[in-house]
Amino acid sequence: MTLFERITDFRNLHRAYLNARHCKRYRFSILKFGHRLEENLLALQRELESKTYRHGSYREFIVSDSKKRTIRAAPFRDRVVHHAVCGIIEPIFDKGFVYDSYACRRGKGTHAAVRRLESFLRSLKTKARGRRVYCLKCDVSKYFDNVDHELIAEIFRRKIPDEDVLWLLGEILESHKPGIPIGNLTSQIFANIYLNELDYFVKRNLREKYYLRYMDDFLVLGLDKGRLHESKELIREFLRDRLRLELHPKKAEVFPTDKGVDFLGYVIRGNKRFLRKSTVKRFLKKKRRLEAMVRNDLLSEESWENSRASWRGYAKFADAYKLLEKLGQPF
Repeated sequence: MTLFERITDFRNLHRAYLNARHCKRYRFSILKFGHRLEENLLALQRELESKTYRHGSYREFIVSDSKKRTIRAAPFRDRVVHHAVCGIIEPIFDKGFVYDSYACRRGKGTHAAVRRLESFLRSLKTKARGRRVYCLKCDVSKYFDNVDHELIAEIFRRKIPDEDVLWLLGEILESHKPGIPIGNLTSQIFANIYLNELDYFVKRNLREKYYLRYMDDFLVLGLDKGRLHESKELIREFLRDRLRLELHPKKAEVFPTDKGVDFLGYVIRGNKRFLRKSTVKRFLKKKRRLEAMVRNDLLSEESWENSRASWRGYAKFADAYKLLEKLGQPF
């Protein structure tokens, strides 16, 4: 069975449907698709096999968390295709990723990235012998908007020998220009594939041992402040010349870690993990809004409890006992 046949296999499409509807099964578009499930999956399979499949238009909306972001939601049948594709190609690419890439990977995630950062800091502190440990912290400016379609298609071609799969990946890529849309499952793996080029440059060319990345946020730790400044400029050149990306002008800095390293919502200082104050303030504001929605029957108790559980998971990972006590359990 070819790679494309594995993607378009009915069992894979059905599995993709179940994954795509997870926690969203009562939305109208999903209920409509599921009402004639076999018929719709077979029609989708025929379109893919005959290459008459065309990606649908996106629905756009704004999400405000730490910053305003435009989310683009694909039609449900296209999300089924996204899951069908990712389920097959993700393992192929994942085994080529560096160990310290933590976004959207099984067994990784934000907590694993923070633990790895703490491990790096402990290791360097042992080696420092009284010297300061420094951190180069960067992120990529408007990353998703600036992923170059031609360059990522070249990367696909290096790993995927199946022309039919390359056609389908191209169809998904070309469904949105420029860049890749925040909101697609495929965008998460595409984003990791694209910046894996940076990972190898930092690890192999710059030989930086203490490097980790979570999507477009990444850190390099070391004892030599001057070397980290040099690495920053070499990374800037690599991103610009090889990937057509730019470092964020205000978010690429070298600083001593004893002031604390703010990463993925946590501030690591000494042997402690603290919650980022801005995140706490944002959640308290959201808490008041959601409680009002529950009182006015605009939000279910179940959805509110899911939000509280998410907050508890975030807060309890930090040294935040006093804060949780002040807010009152279950917070």
